[in-house]
Amino acid sequence: MVELSLADRPAIVTGASRGIGREIAARFAEAGGDVVVCSRTYEDVEAVATELTQTHDGRVVPVECDVTDREAVRDLVDTTIQEFGDIRVLVNNAGGADESANLLHRCDEETFESMVDLNLKSQFLLSKEVLPAMVAAGGGSIIHMGSVNGLFGVGLSGYSEAKSGLLALSRNIAAHYGQHGVRSNVISAATIETANRRAEMENTEERTGETSARERWLDQYPLGRFGTPREVADTTLFLASEMSSFLTGENLVLDGGLTTSLPTSFINEVYDADEKPTPN
Repeated sequence: MVELSLADRPAIVTGASRGIGREIAARFAEAGGDVVVCSRTYEDVEAVATELTQTHDGRVVPVECDVTDREAVRDLVDTTIQEFGDIRVLVNNAGGADESANLLHRCDEETFESMVDLNLKSQFLLSKEVLPAMVAAGGGSIIHMGSVNGLFGVGLSGYSEAKSGLLALSRNIAAHYGQHGVRSNVISAATIETANRRAEMENTEERTGETSARERWLDQYPLGRFGTPREVADTTLFLASEMSSFLTGENLVLDGGLTTSLPTSFINEVYDADEKPTPN
């Protein structure tokens, strides 16, 4: 029986000092995996590595890395091979958005380029650098952290365009390197309630009548809630493990139903969708 195990499948998780990246690293270590965790600041990721090594089976090694720097990425990959012998999993999690560039006419060229560098070029650099080692090891799994912003028009110029481009990057990797045992997939997540995201929503809380900004956001989600970092980590572990061995070139939309429909209040009003079915 194939298990959700990462034993003998060394991994790199970028952007792992907090939030989703940290939760992914913890889930991997819990599954018996050896993990290199990286972020721009060594002290932050060192604290994560120390804690996870003490509480989980897998070995966790911290590395400082600016994922937009080609030489730093090369050093990250070299360190992983030195520590664990090979690389079988890469999680391209590092990224971020500039909220000030929410509309195209507010986004200057420098901001656009920085968003593409962070959210697309860095994932290209990491994938390219990891591929030779992954192929030499007999294959592996590359997981790119996308966003629903890359699937339909929401906002965040530069960020959204980069996340859309990530889908093509992943499909090309899947098509070209599947013959060498390499799989590549994207997770396009909607709102994930990290501590930072929760604080952001609380700090920007606006009210229109009796409906809060948070409630208006939640109205877009059929499940009536936001996602959790653990749910993203579980999905990532599935893609990293042999449980998903025939899955490649795909985009897993982890969005609580956000992209499936119009706001819940609207379909309730038009279709009485809130009516509960009863036994005949």
